[in-house]
Amino acid sequence: MRTIRLGRAAFNLASALAVTGLVALGIWQVERRTWKLDLIARVEARVSAAPTPAPGPAAWPSVTEASDAYRHVRVSGRFRHESTTLVQAVTALGGGFWVLTPLVSEGFTVLVNRGFVPSDRRDPAGWRRPEGEVVVTGLLRLTEPGGAFLRSNAPPENRWYSRDVAVIASARGLSDVAPYFIDADAGPEGGLPVGGLTVVAFHNNHLVYALTWFTLAAMMLGAAIYVNGERRR
Repeated sequence: MRTIRLGRAAFNLASALAVTGLVALGIWQVERRTWKLDLIARVEARVSAAPTPAPGPAAWPSVTEASDAYRHVRVSGRFRHESTTLVQAVTALGGGFWVLTPLVSEGFTVLVNRGFVPSDRRDPAGWRRPEGEVVVTGLLRLTEPGGAFLRSNAPPENRWYSRDVAVIASARGLSDVAPYFIDADAGPEGGLPVGGLTVVAFHNNHLVYALTWFTLAAMMLGAAIYVNGERRR
């Protein structure tokens, strides 16, 4: 009899721990959903806002994903077209490359993603090449270290799979480079590169996950109640 009671106690304890854990996971997903909705609202406000000056060197230490990603910014300077880097990309227009060109502004340099070119149009002879002082507006993006497409950047081979600002700057011999890059807005003149292709999207499946965890908790609780009822009978 004592063994049976110990078995029931162990079962009920395990059930209680499982239900508690599942409910906790559900609550965590609800909190994550609240955070994600707030993030989406903040990013949408940044994207649609009028452009503000791009952060200069004094502000770089405080630039973060949470506070600055997708800010609509403006910067002026001169392009260094000879230091352009092509980064592999897949867009709504197909496969090809992002065209990252350094823009030398007053007191610093920033990499500008001028836009997309298809794989068969990678020869810069067919692109727009703004000369002299220009004003660029676009979305501030944080550096993408490491690589993408399950491949790492290979600077010695001039093969780039992510927009890793520090490594690209080092490979091109650039100094005083901002720790972010700018996705340029679409230009009114058309042609290549094609700007304005930034995809601003966030996965938000937290409600589904929360309902899944709460359902499993309810099932576990129901199973425990049923088993205890059967034992009493």
